[in-house]
Amino acid sequence: MLTLTLPPSSPVLTVADKEVLLVTNADLRESANVECWPVQAKFEVRLEEAVTQRLGYKIKRAHLYKGDKGHGFISSQREGSDLFATIDSDAPVIVLLTAWQYSHHLAPSLAKHRGPVLLLANFDGTWPGLVGMLCMAGTLTSLGKSYSRLWSAEFNDEFFYSGLSSWLTTQQITHDTTYLKAVDNAHPASATPAWAMGRQVGDYVLKHKEIMGLFDSFCMGMINGVFPQKALVDIGMPMESLSQSALLVEMAKVPQALREECLAWYEARGMKFNFGTDPAKELTRDQVLEQCAMMVAMGRFTQRFGLSAVGVQYQQGLAHSCAASDFAEGAIGSRERFPIPDEAGNIIRAGKAIPCINEVDMGTAIPQTMLWRLLDSFGLPAETTLHDIRWGSEFEGIFYWDFEISGSVPFEHLKGGIAGASGYRQPAMYFPKGGSSIQGQGKAGRMIWARAHYEGTKVVMHIGTGTAVELPAAEFERRRRATTYEWPLLNCVLDGVSRDELMAGHQSNHITIAYVDADKLQDVLRAFVAQALTQNIRVFVAGDANACL
Repeated sequence: MLTLTLPPSSPVLTVADKEVLLVTNADLRESANVECWPVQAKFEVRLEEAVTQRLGYKIKRAHLYKGDKGHGFISSQREGSDLFATIDSDAPVIVLLTAWQYSHHLAPSLAKHRGPVLLLANFDGTWPGLVGMLCMAGTLTSLGKSYSRLWSAEFNDEFFYSGLSSWLTTQQITHDTTYLKAVDNAHPASATPAWAMGRQVGDYVLKHKEIMGLFDSFCMGMINGVFPQKALVDIGMPMESLSQSALLVEMAKVPQALREECLAWYEARGMKFNFGTDPAKELTRDQVLEQCAMMVAMGRFTQRFGLSAVGVQYQQGLAHSCAASDFAEGAIGSRERFPIPDEAGNIIRAGKAIPCINEVDMGTAIPQTMLWRLLDSFGLPAETTLHDIRWGSEFEGIFYWDFEISGSVPFEHLKGGIAGASGYRQPAMYFPKGGSSIQGQGKAGRMIWARAHYEGTKVVMHIGTGTAVELPAAEFERRRRATTYEWPLLNCVLDGVSRDELMAGHQSNHITIAYVDADKLQDVLRAFVAQALTQNIRVFVAGDANACL
């Protein structure tokens, strides 16, 4: 006879009438959690005051402060799973996010939780809960879980109180997302020559495939960045799964002389590296030389596997093995690039950008690679990148987004190009082995933006247009100091899409951009939409881009 023995279950945590559970989530790295905890504690007090004093409900924290760790965050998937095993499945849950968080700590449990879920974030550049919330929102959308989202700078404005009251009383918050309009092949623009050319590009991709090579395919808890294989196959963009251990082996083969030649090439063109002598806290030449070896290795993998794009996982694994990947990522994604030789001395993809998929996020790999193919086919500059939707604020009556990637962009996206770039050591809290960023001010110009997510195995893409601006030096410096000083920063407005509309409807913490000359923007937009539809992608066009289409 069989006998069954399972570990004992904990008592179920229940709620009383007009009571809600509070859960919070953050980083896998305990050093980051300790640093972020004081801000989280402050916003927990503000939330409790709003819920109890203004709205007449009660907050019950579902998990305790961890005195031995110095914070009260959930900091692993095991911890999150064990917590939700003790929670009443019908209890209302507020997930309060005031920092970057690894969605997979909570998402598998939230996806199966029957009760209402509210993702609540602060809107701040230094403590970017909004970034973590957008990541968790995209993750839950991809997992098919209904939820509500809310954001506020100080938890004291009418938008915050109104949204919180709605969720407490009706278990949902309804935001206006009508800025997103579904587009199909019946659109009037489908009769234009640009649309026809976009269809040709899409047909080419379906026939020949854009293979995306990713060194380890799960990064920083971003379930929304890991697409089902069927979703990728259906759009003609399969993944080549590569190992970061193989990247380290390939880097070791790059001789010292070639590393030195690479660094000298960028210094000769004016990039300013802020070198110091203490590798634990400062940027050193050896760190950048190691990054040069990584770029060469990435280029050789691109050629060896016939890749259209390449991406390196972010912060975990390699961060404890070698210098950060950022300089290599931005440099390889640039058309003006140190000539990367293969083992026989032939230059790899000379004069052409190699799309680099930062953080191995497939949701940005798709539009980045598609835009690269389309723009290159038109003979236009084809550099693409992702950015975090990091923050935003008003300047002289206009709201400007702060899009900031955590390390590097192609040089062509910076004011001044290579000569306008500075190299700073990546923050030691995240990167013990150091490595240079590619920091600079995003150049002015018109742009197309996009983001892909998945629903089931169907790829969905939001597409819009915008304008990047070069804010005055003092204002740009203010924003740099309010975000992460070492990283490249782009300021922009999105055509016909407000701050709260993007926060309500975007399905990721990431957004893809490509610069396009104003006189070619309409044709490229039409071709890009047609390409996406041809590749079996469901398309939504955002804001004023609908009129441009």
